[in-house]
Amino acid sequence: MGCLFLQKGVLVWICLFSLRFICGYSDTAQGTVFIDGKYAIGKIDKHFICATLDWWPPEKCDYGTCAWDHTSFLNLDLNNIIFLNAIKAFSPLKIRLGGTLQDKVIYQTEDHKQPCVSFVKNTTEMFGFTPGCLPLSRWDELNAFFNKSGASIIFGLNALYGRFVHPDGLSVGAWDPSNAESLIHYTVKKGYDIHGWELGNELSGSGVGTRVAANQYASDTTALYKIVQDAYKNFETKPLVLAPGGFFDEGWFKELINKAGTSFDVATHHIYNLGPGRDEHLLEKILDPSYLDGEADTFSKLKNVLKTSGSSVVAWVGEAGGAYNSGRNHVTNAFAFSFWYLDQLGMSAAYDTKTYCRQTLIGGNYGLLNTTTFVPNPDYYSALLWHRLMGRNVLSTSFSGTKKIRAYTHCAKQSQGITLLLINLDGNTTIHAKVDFNGTILHRRKHRHHIHRKSSIKLPTSSKIASNTREEYHLTAKNGDLQSQTMLLNGNALTVDSFGNIPSLEPIFVNSTEPISVGPFSIVFVHIPYVLLPACS
Repeated sequence: MGCLFLQKGVLVWICLFSLRFICGYSDTAQGTVFIDGKYAIGKIDKHFICATLDWWPPEKCDYGTCAWDHTSFLNLDLNNIIFLNAIKAFSPLKIRLGGTLQDKVIYQTEDHKQPCVSFVKNTTEMFGFTPGCLPLSRWDELNAFFNKSGASIIFGLNALYGRFVHPDGLSVGAWDPSNAESLIHYTVKKGYDIHGWELGNELSGSGVGTRVAANQYASDTTALYKIVQDAYKNFETKPLVLAPGGFFDEGWFKELINKAGTSFDVATHHIYNLGPGRDEHLLEKILDPSYLDGEADTFSKLKNVLKTSGSSVVAWVGEAGGAYNSGRNHVTNAFAFSFWYLDQLGMSAAYDTKTYCRQTLIGGNYGLLNTTTFVPNPDYYSALLWHRLMGRNVLSTSFSGTKKIRAYTHCAKQSQGITLLLINLDGNTTIHAKVDFNGTILHRRKHRHHIHRKSSIKLPTSSKIASNTREEYHLTAKNGDLQSQTMLLNGNALTVDSFGNIPSLEPIFVNSTEPISVGPFSIVFVHIPYVLLPACS
């Protein structure tokens, strides 16, 4: 649609900011993606994407807004067809059950020695609620649903059970594992499949609400490990043991890993690097490359702690909602948040993080699914595309031309070639990017691929692979509105149908001679099947 200027008429229609969207106009710039395909710099789990379900009741409110409704896994509607289909689309989706209130949960036992009561809001209590209970009947319902949906479950255990919280905030005494052990043995007896048992939530370092010393946590983690080993002694494959599910504190994590490194499998840490959800500058932070770069320090330090420990413990992001206290409506559940989310996925993988759990699957203002309708928010589709396209091996990737482009590359998943992720944080400029492998640009000439200078790239000769095309998935916001909760894929809105089915995610096919075009405020996944690199062999 063109812009109309009436020099002598009453109407003067001037497109200013909206020019980019209404008139299809934007500045253009060139850039180069540099990919080192000699070796992988990281290796993610086969199923990297993970999302959380929380304990928060409907009465959980932040800044006058109550954003949780019935999304606690105690009251979540397990019969919702969109919810079921959203999980099944991943086949499987890792789901971490946990959150702040997990350290105030009692698990009902078969002898019913203790009454099973719900959380009650009480501002005098730590975390603002009285202790609550997980009924075994609900645990049965949840596991039936998880089995039906194919979800892979990580359950967060109450690590404060049996301790005393000192007035200075330190929780003292050893963990009493008896209640957790009862739940674990019940789970084994019922044949429920659990991928991992995690001890505690945000009790590391200075803690949130309270804290536990690292040496005590190491002893408690060892106790959990022994319980899991005993409960699953007749199983060839045993669940993972994860800890501490808290914010990274270098000294604290180092002590835990050095003292208990042979007694657990995964070091989990949480990320809320954007600050509180009430921050009116969240969008500015998300669009600031320098701000996004800041979290690399945490990933780097944790990677170094694990490397120097000599243990086999690996790193997961166990919970990441970006903005704490339930996020911010129309930011952390809108298109703009995919810039932060996908950048986090790419950055964490580059530092050898194995799994990344998003807060939340549903609940709060940062859910992958809408709190009331269960309809996917934009980040759901970003996660699903990552899950389907990004393989395990991570390649060193950089971009030359502008700081507003974020670039990440993996070997392709379940196919030949590589998948490149490009994120354009510039709202005014379309970037035309070419790709350079190991310092060598791939060209086409007379319908053949020619590599100039020495290169380790191989091009497949199989006729099944179209060496002249690549697959592209362009993600944009509806009407160019970054705070829209509707995402477009190659210009088409992504919506569930009347039967609650998740839409298919189809690429466009682009000739390999063309540069990759990354529009303003857009995200592009590019599957390049005709490039075979040593790191992907």
